[in-house]
Amino acid sequence: MRYLVQERIFSIKADFWIEDEGGNRVFFVDAKALSLRETFELKDAYGNLRALIRKKFFAMRDTMDIEDGGGVIATVRPAFFSPLRHRYLIDLAGGERLEATGNFVDKDWQLTAGDGRVVGRISRQWFRIRDTYGVEVEPGADDALVIAVAVCIDRIHEAEEKEHREHENYGGGFGGGGILGGL
Repeated sequence: MRYLVQERIFSIKADFWIEDEGGNRVFFVDAKALSLRETFELKDAYGNLRALIRKKFFAMRDTMDIEDGGGVIATVRPAFFSPLRHRYLIDLAGGERLEATGNFVDKDWQLTAGDGRVVGRISRQWFRIRDTYGVEVEPGADDALVIAVAVCIDRIHEAEEKEHREHENYGGGFGGGGILGGL
């Protein structure tokens, strides 16, 4: 099943619907703007909570937890060592690990299980609508979990890009030609 995500409204302050290929509203992402940490609720079309997504307070790198009614079911984080390509690791509560690899800037990546089985794909190429990308969930995979992972990776990647731009704008610190470089 493929789902359509409008990324231009995908911000911490915006709530939005995720639609299927037929234009039916299937999931609703409710951004909790007043919470102390970045928090999203993923609800189905009937308003049932499918996943609670929260940014971890204390982590060396941006990390997000995906919870259901029973606690944390997945933790999403960038891989610490990834010399050849960007990738994200998703640790599931049952001990299994998923890995996201591909081009995160262009929204063209896939999610694979430890046995190499593809669980989901994310791509801008399926829909010709501006600022939109698709999330394809393979049969047998948990649609809400794959969509929640895509939400997490999109938020973490966006934060990393923002930090990188700010670092470049300020010259990277003391003596680097930035604001304090001439002191």
